Amino acid sequence: MTQQLVKPERFFLEKFGLTERHLERGLGAALGAQIDYADLYFEYRISEVLSLEEGMIKRASKNISQGAGVRALAGEKTGYAFSDEISLQNLELAGSRAKAIAERAGAGNPPPVKVGGAPQHDLYPVRIQPIEIPVEKKIDLLQRIDAIARKEDPRIVQVMGSFASEYKIVLVATSAGVMIGDIQPLSRLNITCIAQEGDNRQMGTCGGGGRAEFEFFLENGRFERYAKEAARLAIVNLSAADAPAGSMDVVLGPGWPGVLLHEAIGHGLEGDFNRKKTSAFTGRIGQRVASERVTVVDDGTIPSRRGSLNMDDEGTPTGRTVLIDRGILQGYLQDRLNARLMGMKPTGNGRRESYAFQPMPRMTNTFMLAGGSTPEEIIRSVKRGLYAVTFGGGQVDITSGKFVFSASEAYLIENGRITRPVKGATLIGHGPEVLTRVSMVGNDLKLDEGIGTCGKDGQLVPVGVGLPTIKVEGLTVGGTEGLNKAESFLQ
Repeated sequence: MTQQLVKPERFFLEKFGLTERHLERGLGAALGAQIDYADLYFEYRISEVLSLEEGMIKRASKNISQGAGVRALAGEKTGYAFSDEISLQNLELAGSRAKAIAERAGAGNPPPVKVGGAPQHDLYPVRIQPIEIPVEKKIDLLQRIDAIARKEDPRIVQVMGSFASEYKIVLVATSAGVMIGDIQPLSRLNITCIAQEGDNRQMGTCGGGGRAEFEFFLENGRFERYAKEAARLAIVNLSAADAPAGSMDVVLGPGWPGVLLHEAIGHGLEGDFNRKKTSAFTGRIGQRVASERVTVVDDGTIPSRRGSLNMDDEGTPTGRTVLIDRGILQGYLQDRLNARLMGMKPTGNGRRESYAFQPMPRMTNTFMLAGGSTPEEIIRSVKRGLYAVTFGGGQVDITSGKFVFSASEAYLIENGRITRPVKGATLIGHGPEVLTRVSMVGNDLKLDEGIGTCGKDGQLVPVGVGLPTIKVEGLTVGGTEGLNKAESFLQ
């Protein structure tokens, strides 16, 4: 099923015996004098996962899911119903139930239902979908990774690898007169290595992916680099000392450390939190919220990136949204509902995990733009501090802005030099305040390798993050004891 042979708008009509008139009837069941807006969302997804452990394939699965959801909006109220069986009868039933949930008095008559429209982007012109690649080639890739990682150091005692891919066709039809579809490939390669020395066991993880062909992982030895990096990180952590605690300057490395920006600041800039006045950034558009060195962007139009989309899950074209410009808050990430209620324009950030969920404002690829300092200059400026290269888990309280993050690779900075590796380092702080403490921004902006998955209200969606090397002054650093304290104040 190559991409160029499939047209989403015809796929659903032909596969399920529907016509454009049937779509209008499904929308019609959700519309009425009390409903402002309605839409249909169709999804057909094929997904596959292969996992290797102890040199053997331990899991191989392939799944097909399909379904449709109907949404009705009335003021601030949303009605949503879905079915995993796509038929005219179920569309009309879901539409009537969504309408019943959302009904309110006083809304005007909706516009007539029409169809038409086409995606404005072509960000992932994949010729052969990764899921179509023979399973033997994927197994061979995982076995080669296992051999490469073990060869790096005899202390590597375990290698775990997985290759996941999916092929998703979506179609959106709205009461605003739009019918638009997209084909969304996605794949990810993930590698975890366990190193052991005596009783000391440490882990290292690396991987990547995106909306690209299988050959992406073979280009320029990319899979080999992932394997060696996972092994290297596990070995480094064997010799890591306990992390220091206290307030100190922290240097965040480029790329994946942008996950801190995503969690501690990005969620607070999503429209729903600000409409409900539960974000630390509520009502602050036009105000200074960060150092003048800080510019933050959400961009869903970067070709082949994991977080990129030709259109969001409401049929709105994705775009490049400047959230913070040289320290000044410019706006929020919006879906249709929150944009309408806040008197703003949708930004193409209405996203959902699947047809079983209604959309909400979500990030795509969120990153800070590069500055004028070199990474070497930033490190030299720190007398005593921490250099955080890679992060593991973390959490944030949207209302207060407080966050805690654990670093999976970190080093001490002493007298302007990177010295010993440390383990158990956690970063504790307040998102908006951290932005004001950014004193240096590097010229080495890097996006992550393509591994990000964001959770919100029980929904998971693929995202991207990015960051240049930056210096944050006076950030609280703690070990395990610091993490426990941080978790308590977030509850």
